[in-house]
Amino acid sequence: MKRALVSVSDKTGVKEFAKGLVALGYEVVSTGGTAKVLREAGIPVTNVSDITGFPEILQGRVKTLHPYVHGGILAKRNPEHLAQLGEHGIVPIDVVAVNLYPFKETIKKPNVTLAEAIENIDIGGPTMVRAAAKNYDSVLIVVNPGRYEEVLQQLETDNVEREFRLELAVEAFAHTADYDQTISGYLTNKEDNSGFPINYVLAGQKMQQLRYGENPHQKAAFYRMEEAGGDCVASARQLQGKELSYNNIIDVDAALELVREFKDTAAVVIKHTNPCGTAQAAQQVDAYLSAYEADPVSAFGGIVGLNRQVDEKTARAMVETFLEAVIAPAYSDEALKILAEKPNLRVLAVGEISSRTAGEQVKTVNGGFLVQDIDLAMVESQQLNVVTKVKPTDKELAELLFAWKVVKHVKSNAIVVTKDKTTLGVGAGQMNRVGAANIALRQAGEKARGAVLASDAFFPFKDTVAMAVKAGVTAIIQPGGSMRDEESIEEADKHGIAMVFTGARHFKH
Repeated sequence: MKRALVSVSDKTGVKEFAKGLVALGYEVVSTGGTAKVLREAGIPVTNVSDITGFPEILQGRVKTLHPYVHGGILAKRNPEHLAQLGEHGIVPIDVVAVNLYPFKETIKKPNVTLAEAIENIDIGGPTMVRAAAKNYDSVLIVVNPGRYEEVLQQLETDNVEREFRLELAVEAFAHTADYDQTISGYLTNKEDNSGFPINYVLAGQKMQQLRYGENPHQKAAFYRMEEAGGDCVASARQLQGKELSYNNIIDVDAALELVREFKDTAAVVIKHTNPCGTAQAAQQVDAYLSAYEADPVSAFGGIVGLNRQVDEKTARAMVETFLEAVIAPAYSDEALKILAEKPNLRVLAVGEISSRTAGEQVKTVNGGFLVQDIDLAMVESQQLNVVTKVKPTDKELAELLFAWKVVKHVKSNAIVVTKDKTTLGVGAGQMNRVGAANIALRQAGEKARGAVLASDAFFPFKDTVAMAVKAGVTAIIQPGGSMRDEESIEEADKHGIAMVFTGARHFKH
């Protein structure tokens, strides 16, 4: 009889998987909690202790660390190894289904102690996973419950493809590498409070082989990180449309990250990672149309992000022009029928969109990479510092906060001009702030009169304030912190406009 060892922390689908193994003629060997779950489900199971002839000891710390287990996993199916197994009465193990103690979940608990965290460091599990992955030619290693059905289908053929075996082994090593990195990072932080481990390991599951990267001559692929949340591009469900491209994925992510900033109904149109239009409105269709009409030339072929279920009216408005993709929490049945009129339009659903609360960002450079906390900083009205004689009105204050949310997501140097919760002009990625302001104000034109202006970083000189005044801007929001802040404040006071400091900048490179 073929033998499978099943010992999992995540019990998702394990009963169905074990039943499938038994139906295929496997003896299922298990430990502790997993064995109990399977036995209660009426599935025949053999305890590891019955195989090793040794009980679990040290409160479960030692149960699978035994030659009868690891000999069965590590033996090659060649005459020499099989002879040694026979000599010592060891039965080969053909399938290993193991996932590890929930260390990540443990350390996320409030007030978790170091002792509790240490007890949730798995030892036997990673050892079995690595042993099985090393011997992938002879042993199938399964660490992901989402693979169970696929594994059973492969086992039914009684001739599992080597490519599939290697694929599972790679996934297994990535699983243990990520696990070790999490432990290393946690313990490092306990030692030096840096927030980052000495060795940083980035693990991901390949989701898609892309046609090409940013340009046709570049190869590319899309990976999903193991701990990716529900409301992200990596976990989104594509409901229709062509396959996402490298650039699509980056732009869709930019759309989602900006639109999640808003609690009220909002829409954003992204082009080359920058928002060419952003708007809030009581009705979704009005928010979309305002965002689109903010810069219809740039919006052509853009990416739309919405933070509410897409309704019929909004869908009808979107199919009136060429768009590459749309991402939203969900879509009404009527909306999906209308969007289907554009079969190439990529339509993605992410479920309920929540505010970001944590996370890290990785950026590569030649020969290395940088890691930083994701920029989650945002200000409320009571945190703003009014530095001019003129104070912003309540309406201007709300508009300034809207503009501040948008400018946070524009590439630096960044200037945004808004009015009535709609962008009028966006100056992105310029080498100097005056250039960014010139672009944004020129784009806004006469509509800039009575508008507000947001800057992602401080003004090194008063020239940007002077430009804003000349265009008719009545209030400005910026971080402050320049050696020449007083000059900018004096320029604003001279012309009777309001200016507030946030005390935080939002560089985006």
